[in-house]
Amino acid sequence: MAQFEWRTSLCAPDFPAAAYEALRLRVTDHTPFNSLDWLCAAEQALDAHERLHVLLGWEADELRLCLPLVASRERFFGLPFRVVHHLGYPLADRLALLSLLNADDMRQALRLIRQRVPHALLQLNEIAEPVGDESVLTEWMARSSTGERRLSCRVPVHLISDADRQEVSGDPRYKLRRARKRIAACGAEVRRITPDAITMGPLLQAISEVEAVSWKGDEGVGIFASERSRRCMENAFTALAASGRVRIVMLELDGRCISYRLGLFEQGRLYDYNLAFLPQYADLGSGRVLLEEWIRWGLDDNWHWIDASRVSLENSSHQLHERMTGQLEHWRWSFYSWRPSGLLLGLGLRVWHRLKPALQQWRAKRAAAKAAVIATPVINPTKEGEHASPSHSQR
Repeated sequence: MAQFEWRTSLCAPDFPAAAYEALRLRVTDHTPFNSLDWLCAAEQALDAHERLHVLLGWEADELRLCLPLVASRERFFGLPFRVVHHLGYPLADRLALLSLLNADDMRQALRLIRQRVPHALLQLNEIAEPVGDESVLTEWMARSSTGERRLSCRVPVHLISDADRQEVSGDPRYKLRRARKRIAACGAEVRRITPDAITMGPLLQAISEVEAVSWKGDEGVGIFASERSRRCMENAFTALAASGRVRIVMLELDGRCISYRLGLFEQGRLYDYNLAFLPQYADLGSGRVLLEEWIRWGLDDNWHWIDASRVSLENSSHQLHERMTGQLEHWRWSFYSWRPSGLLLGLGLRVWHRLKPALQQWRAKRAAAKAAVIATPVINPTKEGEHASPSHSQR
């Protein structure tokens, strides 16, 4: 049987960092978002009302489980509920569950979590799982008042091969050619950057300024949008740059960044994490050119994969869809406790699943009816038998 212990920090001097790294490397689908560099930055950015609880599971002197959990309160139906997330949510794009425990020990881990951190909902987001393997989290579903395993997204990935030395075919070829011509005409240049801890700070300042005036800044959805996320990004990328795991492709005009793609690199895989561009240069098509630069860089340095680290589940516009050779799935696991608050939330989820199809049908019918009204010709009352010209909205 595994032996368990609780910690309150991943950044403490006595945290078993070497044992953690050995565990991380043994888990097949680990990512840079599982690294202590990333997680310590997320810990340092926690708000005052959030509490970190780190569950460690040992077999002899070998670490077999590390689960850093953050407890906070979230509102559902206007009411506050105690919710637990994996540390790093929502900025960690892909996580592997760092567990090598068997089913019995995982059941014990869930009992310990419920004792230590009473909650209504325990939710683990963006979990990647080995293809064909049953998740160790399956045991938790049967021991929850309500359990849900839901697909978060299908991420396009590109396997780099010698075929990439040839120009891409089809419509992407012409889009790429046009973008290159526009960029050459304005005199902008593409740069590859592998920053270190010293140069990372000025680079983050430059790209955050681009994001701030882009549509992401306008809508407040960028990785630098809040003081908390900015603090997390600065700490995380500075630490990751110190270990050589950050890559940037940047489009510069007169020494100024006008577009960029920011990526994390580990074990031959590049995670395309973030991009933005100045709105006045939107017509350049720089994103596609910079994605092509990722692939060329991969050919030069023998990378194996380029991934979109996360995309929308529906209607994703990520340009890697044009070049993808496969997909990876991210899952969201939700476990509702047997506490009254967990029972209430679980009941609300089941009711929503019952009502959702009918609501979607109603919305579809309403949209179809609205479209039919717009498409109906308007009769000009002054000239019977003649159709009025389309309104401005119809044009």
